[in-house]
Amino acid sequence: MASQQRQSGVLLHITSLPSPFAHGVLGDEALQWLDRLQTGGYRVWQFLPLGPTHSHGSPYESLSSSAGNPELIDLRDFVARGWLTESDLDAVIQGQASAADMRDIASAAFVQELLHDADMQQSFSNFQEENSHWLHDYALFTALKHVHQGAAWWQWSPELRDRDANALKEMHGVLEPTIQRTLFEQWAFAQQWQRIKTHAEHCGIQLFGDLPIYVAHDSSDVWANRDYFTVDAAGQCLEVAGVPPDYFSETGQRWGNPLYVWDALQASGFQWWVDRIRVQMERMHMIRIDHFRGLESFWAIPAHRDDGIEGTWRAAAGRELLQTLREHFGGLPLIAEDLGIITDKVTALRQDFGLPGMKILHFAFGGDAHNPYLPHNHSHDMVVYTGTHDNDTTLGWWQSAPEDVQQHVLTYLAADEPDIVWSLIRTAMASTAQLCIIPMQDLLELDATARFNTPGTLDNNWSWHMNAMPEEDAQCWQQSAALNQRYGRCG
Repeated sequence: MASQQRQSGVLLHITSLPSPFAHGVLGDEALQWLDRLQTGGYRVWQFLPLGPTHSHGSPYESLSSSAGNPELIDLRDFVARGWLTESDLDAVIQGQASAADMRDIASAAFVQELLHDADMQQSFSNFQEENSHWLHDYALFTALKHVHQGAAWWQWSPELRDRDANALKEMHGVLEPTIQRTLFEQWAFAQQWQRIKTHAEHCGIQLFGDLPIYVAHDSSDVWANRDYFTVDAAGQCLEVAGVPPDYFSETGQRWGNPLYVWDALQASGFQWWVDRIRVQMERMHMIRIDHFRGLESFWAIPAHRDDGIEGTWRAAAGRELLQTLREHFGGLPLIAEDLGIITDKVTALRQDFGLPGMKILHFAFGGDAHNPYLPHNHSHDMVVYTGTHDNDTTLGWWQSAPEDVQQHVLTYLAADEPDIVWSLIRTAMASTAQLCIIPMQDLLELDATARFNTPGTLDNNWSWHMNAMPEEDAQCWQQSAALNQRYGRCG
């Protein structure tokens, strides 16, 4: 981790920030949010993956593991730069025009400005050069998806599906305006993100990002690097990723991502992974590797299955990968999402590389004193949460918990039911775990209607956002500041 001090943070995805748009963006609200975190004594902001999503909106299923989601771009910045008008902005806010159409207009204005602005030319050129290992493949990929009306890459003609050089060159010329828009969007995303990162560092707050271990089947990553993934000559998955039945699902989870061909990755010196991690380390101060146990061994599900019940555990080259990453980057500011079925080998891999694991208080109650999630079983090399984005809110969890679990909570915490949410927050803060993360919904004491995601489902997820930013003197910040001070987490 980036710091060895006791610290705390808040989990809130970018889309959950208040804004005049349908969801949060990389605008002034993000800067104000960082100010509020500082007021509450927090030193970490955790959010979900930042990549462009498919239609279902899951940030864990991205069109690229390196690109930024253009839907997070703040169009107000384009107005300030003169690339859009206030009328354009109002049309988007009122739902009369799409943000994508406005980005198209802004891209055309940007191209014109490039003709006579040497500094902007240099900035745009430098951005493309620094990100050449993913950017141009992604830009062509998105342009081809657009011309194919969103069809997956394995449904394209064999020449484009298989990346025939002549076919790609021809389409690049035909699709130049669409490609240009994507390059512009990614440059704009990087510009706006850097503004947020600079302000975070000014506030003494670390940005804590999230990296899914796998990438989407329909992504520029797989299309451009097929040798590293379990797909056949036609681009179809042979086996897919997921997990067997566990706490979250009785039938397991079939994520549908292609698995890695670890031998091929290792033979390449893990260059694709090195490049992927570098992009994220330039954006964030800390990174959570989602489904870390997949670096030790992974659940391989036959592609025809629609659940995670049937599968086989296979060994991964995670130790060799982490050693390679350490050689490239020195220290690894990584946190391991080690939930679910965790073996001694997975724990040894995490500990050998000095990576903190996770403890979830929602999982702690209803059993005996040996439950590893109970606070008295925590250790320094941990990140403690009340719940994560995959859990219900703490109030929702409490309201739906069996009576024996509720009684265990009240007895263990010596708490009263009306104060149950803050009792769990206080318990997390008091934990010996090095880092404590609280979802914003818990700081606001919200019920299950504010749940962000229910694993294994596609509907009604990823959509919760704050209607307004809590004021500087709001109770949630005052109580947070007191707890952070009391438990030595102010940094």
